[in-house]
Amino acid sequence: MQIHPVLLCGGSGTRLWPLSRKSFPKQFSSLLGESSLFQASTNTLTGEGFAPPVIVTGSDFRFIVTEQLAEIGKVPAILIEPSARNTAPAILAAALVIAKTDPEALMLAAPSDHVIPDASRFRQTIQAAASTARDGDIVTFGIRPDRAETGFGWLEMSQTPGADFAPIPQPLARFVEKPDLATAQAMLAGGHHLWNAGIFLVSVKTLIAAFEKYQPAILAQTRAAVDQAAQDLGFTRLATEPWATLENISIDYAVMEKAPNISVVPYGGVWSDLGGWEAIWRESNPDGNGVVTSELATAIDCKDTLLRSETSGLEVVGIGLENIVVVAMSDAVLVAHKDRAQDVKKAVVALKAKGAIQAETFPRDHRPWGWFESLAVGNRFQVKRIIVHPGAALSLQSHHHRAEHWIVVQGTAKVTIDDQVKLVTENQSVYIPLGAVHRMENPGKLPMVLIEVQTGSYLGEDDIIRYEDVYARGQGAKG
Repeated sequence: MQIHPVLLCGGSGTRLWPLSRKSFPKQFSSLLGESSLFQASTNTLTGEGFAPPVIVTGSDFRFIVTEQLAEIGKVPAILIEPSARNTAPAILAAALVIAKTDPEALMLAAPSDHVIPDASRFRQTIQAAASTARDGDIVTFGIRPDRAETGFGWLEMSQTPGADFAPIPQPLARFVEKPDLATAQAMLAGGHHLWNAGIFLVSVKTLIAAFEKYQPAILAQTRAAVDQAAQDLGFTRLATEPWATLENISIDYAVMEKAPNISVVPYGGVWSDLGGWEAIWRESNPDGNGVVTSELATAIDCKDTLLRSETSGLEVVGIGLENIVVVAMSDAVLVAHKDRAQDVKKAVVALKAKGAIQAETFPRDHRPWGWFESLAVGNRFQVKRIIVHPGAALSLQSHHHRAEHWIVVQGTAKVTIDDQVKLVTENQSVYIPLGAVHRMENPGKLPMVLIEVQTGSYLGEDDIIRYEDVYARGQGAKG
């Protein structure tokens, strides 16, 4: 029997601001290595004994998900949540979808933003729990702790694990909420506790039965959202109306902490949820002085410090720093004491309160056809760099408040302006008057790059009227 992975791909990851933001959260970033966390998680849960994964994500991320999956050659099922309702409805929706074709299936629910370097060992740990899950238990996975961590929930075992942390299922004694430091130190010393990774294995019929017993309203509403779901360009869109009435609740509060049939399996390998910049520093192999630098960062006489530049051409230099995190992007710079890394989310709250777009908006805006970024913004003008994937096309659209001037710097653009269609090649330009119905396409086999100069009284992304769109987006900035 194959295990069906369910990867949860929502969340904003505010503790890793400015690299992780609401419009482009951490699971899509390449924080450690070339692959994104989402791609690495997908690869970890792929292979012998595993069915193609089910991805649960939001509408704004659906094309980022498909683009990153295409890069690693994966074509899973993708469920679109109409709005964020926490993990309980998301996981239940996936279980109901899987149960339609395999009522006896085992499903593995997991976040898509964790780091598990030893994929083989982790898959073996999951397989070791399969028989217990088939027998009707909900099996959660606990991580061997190596420090008194206060940022995680913990799991109390009924038996002390062996020295090798062999993946042997045992009854779970209880869940422990995020502890204070003294409690965490006592649990670490006692040897009967594990970190709660938020990953669990269960048969779909067991999970559905648990919701029927403990959360019948959530089950009824989620089932309605699944039964009324619509297919859209290969995505499954859960129905908006029943979904909107769902309670915003985690799977732990909804079911896990109520059910008596919970087992735990220890995992003794390396794991991290990358829940803050201190975790990024720790997982990035600091040098002998405890220093981590990116390619465009230089540390001089620093100690226990992380220096990262995320923008090409922007050098970051630290001198005499100790226990400091510096993360520089084109539109925002974070400087924090490493011991206060968990408080970065407070910066996001403060920025939102003052109306700063940097709080939630990533400087590079990803779209199904490619991406763009602003190079300069002033009174009545904006300059963008736009990248269009091979074979991709922007929607047929017009604007009420702006005109545009496009200069192709790489590749060839097929441009529609009202009833005229023409090719614009490198070093050529074209003008789109205010109100003109227009579209840009990349007919080539390489990415097309152009510079767009906008002029007008209003330059917001919501000044778009779409007439045709191959990506079936609605009106508005992203549709």
